[in-house]
Amino acid sequence: MHILGISAYYHDSAACLVRDGEIVAAAQEERFTRKKHDAGFPEHAIAYCLNEAGLSASGIDYVVFYDKPFVKFERLLETYLAFAPRGFQSFVTSLPVWLKDKLFQKRVITDALAEHFGKDVNWTERLLFSEHHLSHAASAFFPSPFEDAAVLTMDGVGEWTTTSLAVGQGNQLSVHKEIKFPHSLGLLYSAITYYTGFKVNSGEYKVMGLAPYGVPKYANLIKDHLIDIKEDGSFHLDMSYFNYCTGLTMTNERFDKLFGGPRRESEGLLTQREMDLAASVQAVTEEVVIKLARGIRKSTGLKNLCLAGGVALNCVANGKLLRENIFDNLWIQPAAGDAGGALGAALAACHLMLNQPRIINPSDGMKGSYLGPEYSQADIEQRLKAAGAVFITVSDEELIDITAQGLAQGKAVGWHQGRMEFGPRALGGRSIIADPRSEVVQKQLNLKVKYRESFRPFAPSVLREDVSEWFDLETDSPYMLLVADVAKSKQLRMTPEQEKLFGIDKLNVPRSTIPAITHVDYSARVQTVHQHTNPRYFALLSRFKALTGCPVLVNTSFNVRGEPIVCTPEDSFNCLMGTEIELLVVGNAVMRKEDQDPALIKDYKNAYELD
Repeated sequence: MHILGISAYYHDSAACLVRDGEIVAAAQEERFTRKKHDAGFPEHAIAYCLNEAGLSASGIDYVVFYDKPFVKFERLLETYLAFAPRGFQSFVTSLPVWLKDKLFQKRVITDALAEHFGKDVNWTERLLFSEHHLSHAASAFFPSPFEDAAVLTMDGVGEWTTTSLAVGQGNQLSVHKEIKFPHSLGLLYSAITYYTGFKVNSGEYKVMGLAPYGVPKYANLIKDHLIDIKEDGSFHLDMSYFNYCTGLTMTNERFDKLFGGPRRESEGLLTQREMDLAASVQAVTEEVVIKLARGIRKSTGLKNLCLAGGVALNCVANGKLLRENIFDNLWIQPAAGDAGGALGAALAACHLMLNQPRIINPSDGMKGSYLGPEYSQADIEQRLKAAGAVFITVSDEELIDITAQGLAQGKAVGWHQGRMEFGPRALGGRSIIADPRSEVVQKQLNLKVKYRESFRPFAPSVLREDVSEWFDLETDSPYMLLVADVAKSKQLRMTPEQEKLFGIDKLNVPRSTIPAITHVDYSARVQTVHQHTNPRYFALLSRFKALTGCPVLVNTSFNVRGEPIVCTPEDSFNCLMGTEIELLVVGNAVMRKEDQDPALIKDYKNAYELD
């Protein structure tokens, strides 16, 4: 049984193929089109999934879309009627799009499938629709290593639901409680994202990274005026401060007045106010998540918790939830956002509609999230030659040694190996890596390689067996979704003068023996590396440890600001030639920047729209 799941037409379009309950392939459309958060029909992602499975389009038994467009339109209509005549401009702006495409999405999808994958297949008979939060819940529970679990999903909004509690048992999953639009923890976070001058649906992680520079001085103001949080974690927003129901912005003048002025302009100067706002909404988010978890444990009695939805990508909140020890075990879907809805839709159809047996893997069913394209060595060499790259081909052992030596010498390395990751995190398949012991790597990577804001932190990859020696973490974190403090033994105490610093001034103070991945609050977003899921990355970390005594590397996504993570060998070479990366390894091909043709140097700093 082959089931294709797709998400599209909002943001982060994706496709996933499931065969007899096993996840065979999954990828976001943006990786192929090179358009960040591409919302179009995922024709390239679907084509990849079919190719990976060795399947023709006629071999697909069902296609499952990740939500129900008619129900979304019902929300749009009912929201307008509830607030009328306010919101007329917003309603009129969105209505033509709905009438043209979204309201008739079944036809739009079947027409797209016919256009790209054959008119001889009766796509109408094979097309099914899941519900948005059920797709999220299915993506969290079915690949998890648990026989039974509570499932918490949190995001901006699906059709109507913004937060849901489901219970999974075996191959079954049922939704027990929901919080409905417009009351949304995700949209509260997005409102602060908008107000602090970042893009909604892409800048929320910047707010999370900015939070440690501030103090949560507005947290009580947020709780007194914007959100009423109950003891069980349920909540209610005061909509008089928000504009997303009736306007084209997230917040209104009353919101401006509450926080002492208008929103920061995009790319404007970051002030202490933005840092404090970030710290405040982060603190409120953590409070809601922890209270929800306590309420769920009490009401269900279950020992395992699974998370999905965009809010589940808030790894700081996840880390604090883990340390609360409310549940015995926690598992978070690595593609927790809407891209993962494609995966959940396919699994929901597989198990809930077709009652197919569920495969429970002791680690999990995500295969390390390495579910995207992989290139053979012959294909890599052919593609690199066509791109004009100068490279040498080396053995596996030489590859590991050359890369580890380069890292130990302070080089920024582009690392393109194996299958591409599914989800927003680079996990050692398409990564830029560097030496975490350097005091200058964090700033240099931000300004000279990633071309992004200097305040943004970098994450560490660490050998699983060494994690507790270097971080305050005793568990697996394979998907970089848990934040933990750097171990006390590795921390460097600040001087009294340094303690007095505020905001961005904190950035240049080394806080540990691995300063490049230590955030200003001594925290780090940890990825544990396991030999069975990524043996080559594991070998590199092991070799770097043998050379330096340090089993940790800086790991950031292989792209520049505004660019999707690289997919092909050519993407990686282009990024080498457009940034100050010094060494690139793709498969067993090694490229040094100084050996390349200067005529191939690209202007990557201005190549992509700012995120």
